[in-house]
Amino acid sequence: MTFLKLAESRYTTKSYVTAKKISDEKIETLKDIIRLSPSSINSQPWKFAFVSDEKVKSELAAASYWNAEKINQASHLIVFSAIDDTDAFERQINEHLPEGSVNYYNRFLKPKGEGEIKSWLQHQVYLSLGFFLSACASLEIDSTPMEGIQNEEYDKILKWEGYKTLFAVAIGYRNPADSNQPSLNPKFRLTSEQIIHSV
Repeated sequence: MTFLKLAESRYTTKSYVTAKKISDEKIETLKDIIRLSPSSINSQPWKFAFVSDEKVKSELAAASYWNAEKINQASHLIVFSAIDDTDAFERQINEHLPEGSVNYYNRFLKPKGEGEIKSWLQHQVYLSLGFFLSACASLEIDSTPMEGIQNEEYDKILKWEGYKTLFAVAIGYRNPADSNQPSLNPKFRLTSEQIIHSV
């Protein structure tokens, strides 16, 4: 299937088949793919929790407002977090990145202060989200990205240290009756003329 066809067919899943689990092989493939996500200066300021344990998933669902049912139905929940310790991040890039990348950070980002740095770090994690959703679609796995969660509760449940939860993605296989799928609820997007400017 072409990437365009994947883009046309993927959607935010609202209901999953609870009994249908994603194979270990596909989960390992997703782990390999997300590790290869792009980030500015190859900063990689993230950690990802792949949650399959039903007890932990249920605890996270209880801290997820209206998303609880989808999480409980889904095969897995992937939690995306950003590093929240700028000193630790600087140690990481000094150890792993080339001098030019470190110099870019020191010259253009560090002078802006901790608040701007953390905002920039979080933006990198959002880049990985788009990469991950596309990867799921390529493996015929359905997904539900969600910001409607209690981030601090997630941090406590997952025992994050030095990282903060930003958002989560439920993954699994759609309920055939899910009314949000494109065959039942056609996608709405602005036209190319409204959003694309060719120069």
